[in-house]
Amino acid sequence: MNPTKKSLSRRQFLDRSIRGASLCALGGIALGPSESSSRGAGGSSSANSFAYDIERLAITDPKLVKYEQIRKFSGLRAEPRRIAIGPQDRVYIATKNGVDILDGQGSKLGEVALTSPARCLAVAEDGTLYVGLRTHIEVLNAKGQSVSTWEPPTRKTWFTGLSVGANDLFAADSANRVVLRYDRSGKLLGRIGEKNQPHNIPGLIVPSPYLDVKLGRDDLLRVNNPGRHCVEVFTPNGDLEFSWGKPSASISGFCGCCNPIGLALLPDGRCITCEKGLPRVKVYSTERALECVVAGPELFRDDSQPGSVSDRPDETVGGLDAAVDSQGQVYILDLVAGNVRVMRAKA
Repeated sequence: MNPTKKSLSRRQFLDRSIRGASLCALGGIALGPSESSSRGAGGSSSANSFAYDIERLAITDPKLVKYEQIRKFSGLRAEPRRIAIGPQDRVYIATKNGVDILDGQGSKLGEVALTSPARCLAVAEDGTLYVGLRTHIEVLNAKGQSVSTWEPPTRKTWFTGLSVGANDLFAADSANRVVLRYDRSGKLLGRIGEKNQPHNIPGLIVPSPYLDVKLGRDDLLRVNNPGRHCVEVFTPNGDLEFSWGKPSASISGFCGCCNPIGLALLPDGRCITCEKGLPRVKVYSTERALECVVAGPELFRDDSQPGSVSDRPDETVGGLDAAVDSQGQVYILDLVAGNVRVMRAKA
């Protein structure tokens, strides 16, 4: 990573984030010409060849869709960003005004008001709630009462993803392109994902603020590297075990300038990825191969329209996030429509 990028101001980061997010919305189109030209007949010479390709890519092969929607709920507070599942399968959603707490049916159980927008969150097994605001982390007990505030390690910190384990909290800092490891008291223990040639770590490329992290039951971290169109798997100590994913307009890869943007894990270790531009949610096997589609662009027509949230006073432009409950049901948060779809594996 060159020194110029490391010294970006917060304003420069915001400006680049918005431009990058706009490119992501058009990512499927940007990949269109090579696809259409390789087909020969069908549109490479047509004035509408780009539109043809985006429509084609937005259609999911029904044989790949292995989930069905069982319910949908809305009524969330403004500008939702991330979703998490806590004890008793309670649903926690980070919003502009704080955190919404709902049951699995979408009925509101409570809310936590914050002084600035919640951008990410994680819930420990004991109910402790960790909320990432842009520059710091708020810790609240199971009753929603403030316990402590963790100050940022740098002035440029921009938290966009959290994951909590028995002893550690992992925080994705998209501005500094790093995952920070804390103990549960807030002590900073390490930095994960930074470029390190001797250890064969290429470094995170984060064109827009969509860096996420998930800790699996195998004690390995899944981190999306959106600029490289892949998922990287680290030990808590920061060793890169392996990575998978590729830039591609095909359903098995990730298209646009920066995908995937969000991650979730099924109980058996399979990885769920979320994308924007062409909004879709997919499942990859433990062998890191595409297994199926949870939901394709057909379910998110509003989200797939470039500029659909251009007036939103927020750096996250469109996209999806997901979380998994104890039954393996997938809760998909649509950042544009402001609703949650609950998806169940088909029989």
